[in-house]
Amino acid sequence: MPVDWTSISKAVVRGPNWLGDAVMSLPAVRALRAALPTAEIAMVARPSVADVYARESSIDRVIVHPKPKGLRERRQLAARLKEERFDAAVLLPNAFDAALLAWLAGIPVRVGYNRDARGLLLTHAVPAPRPGEIPRHERFYYLELLRRAGLMERYPKCDATELGGIDAAREAGARRLAALGISGPVIGISPGAAYGNAKRWLPERFTESGRELADALRAGVLLFGSAGERPLCETVAEPLRGAGVEARNLAGETTLGEFIDLASVCRVFLTNDSGAMHVASALEVPTVAVFGATDDSATGPTGPLARVVREHAECSPCLLRECPIDHRCMTRVSAARVAAAATELLTSQTWTREAKS
Repeated sequence: MPVDWTSISKAVVRGPNWLGDAVMSLPAVRALRAALPTAEIAMVARPSVADVYARESSIDRVIVHPKPKGLRERRQLAARLKEERFDAAVLLPNAFDAALLAWLAGIPVRVGYNRDARGLLLTHAVPAPRPGEIPRHERFYYLELLRRAGLMERYPKCDATELGGIDAAREAGARRLAALGISGPVIGISPGAAYGNAKRWLPERFTESGRELADALRAGVLLFGSAGERPLCETVAEPLRGAGVEARNLAGETTLGEFIDLASVCRVFLTNDSGAMHVASALEVPTVAVFGATDDSATGPTGPLARVVREHAECSPCLLRECPIDHRCMTRVSAARVAAAATELLTSQTWTREAKS
């Protein structure tokens, strides 16, 4: 039986667990708000992605929860959700656990893709799209769930995914730069990637392209990453300092919110296919992303200020975590090409601003 969405006054959305996926889910979150303009909408999200949604005006509030450990913690979270008396749950990730929590919470309407053996836990198990049925980019996968669930007839315009609260982020970012004692322009570099080493461009080439851009812009460099990526970021930062560039290694030193603020004030951002890439491009920062093992048509950055750089390799995209051969998809990408792509973006951005003024 189709859902009577006009009767829903309080809905909860289960957000994806990965940072990039959270950014790519934003068009669907906004489409849900358009479909339920008067309903209260809460987002259940992991701490690692919660700040993406906390900035989103289409969400009334965010319920932050760590990954539950064991059935006891799952029951505790389900009890918390049950007390909220939600009318409906929209489950964006495919995980069995997301459906289990909604079922344990006794939410009357539970909508999600019929994947991961969770169909019996859903009141409305939506068939997952088959290859070729929808546009390839991941944002359409989330939007299609809403369409198939009867929340909309067609996709909204979403050529560029934007983070909420960009102006506020830039103001906070400027304050954070001042607190770091940085007064000039900065370039952002994120050389890591959570999925695996196959997604990582060579750190020495991040250094080379970063140095070229820093010299041209008379800018400093901010290195971003997780605590585990701090040594990797330092391999990029140290030779930059040796070349006279002010380079700050902030890996492991920022919360997600602090990273968002600082990324928003970068003149340009260099990165692999990563969560940082999605955040930077969604902040309308000129972003150059190096792709090799993964498919940019499915998970690439969006918008006019994003550029993907990749070189042909007969084995790419392989979608592997580790390269079993010589990592040719990445070694063929030169530092000069990445720097040129960034320069082109910066030039086009300047012309656009002049045309608007």
